[in-house]
Amino acid sequence: MKFKIQHTTTYSYSAPVMLCYNMAHLVPRETENQRCFSSLISVSPEPVYQNEGEDYFGNRTFYFSIQSPHKVLTIDVVSYLDVQPTPWAAQIDTHTLTCGELRQMLKEGTTEEARMASEYCLDSLQIKRSPKLAAFVQELFSDEKPVLKAAMTLTSKIFKEFTFDPTATDVTTPPEEVLEQKRGVCQDYAQLAIGCLRSVGLAARYMSGYIETLPPPGQEKLVGADASHAWFSLFVPDLGWVEFDPTNNLIASDQHIVTGWGRDYADITPLQGVVFEGGDTHSLSVSVDVARI
Repeated sequence: MKFKIQHTTTYSYSAPVMLCYNMAHLVPRETENQRCFSSLISVSPEPVYQNEGEDYFGNRTFYFSIQSPHKVLTIDVVSYLDVQPTPWAAQIDTHTLTCGELRQMLKEGTTEEARMASEYCLDSLQIKRSPKLAAFVQELFSDEKPVLKAAMTLTSKIFKEFTFDPTATDVTTPPEEVLEQKRGVCQDYAQLAIGCLRSVGLAARYMSGYIETLPPPGQEKLVGADASHAWFSLFVPDLGWVEFDPTNNLIASDQHIVTGWGRDYADITPLQGVVFEGGDTHSLSVSVDVARI
């Protein structure tokens, strides 16, 4: 399936910004089922310096700095890519690797893939392992349970028991608080699942990108109605990293477009940087359009 994605971010400041340095994760990366044909990045005002590269996780990065006074900053990214279906959903009922077997593989690190994945078993800046998170899923991930089926059960559990509420959390809300409130957004659902998986000895990472949203029957899709999305992936040796979306209760396939991944949201923030001056307040506007072509 081929897509055109346009992601426009606009910051408006109460006073002129004299100087800013920024790093963006806004260009989709290559994966086993995703190919990015082209991406065009436009920044206004025009940067005095800009450069594209890769971060530690292999995600595509865009650095830029602006040294002219400005009260509005706009970053517009247009990408064209092809996303193929994943085979994971067909494996749920037939895959036999158990949680206990996978924990042992990660502990022993018998393969290079398992040793590399073990990094995602540890605490990160925004996700800490805890007895509370482990208790929430302990029965689901007991040693004899097939790991893929257990992960799908966790995905469904979060979808059914939690309320999607954009006002309940912010980007710093820890998974334990999300568990207590049982409210949040896609980022919270993903980080909660990751925290639970790491707390029972499994490797999970944070996925960032987009999901195609379809309008109700008979209605036209609104431009800018899509949004950045987050989900999680679980390391399974013979399948690689299998992606689950607890916000929508499904396994990721050809409607999920990957920008990048990391240990948590802090590793793959869409835009971060430093501004000098700019007043006491600012507003942020984000418009995303994911369109089939």
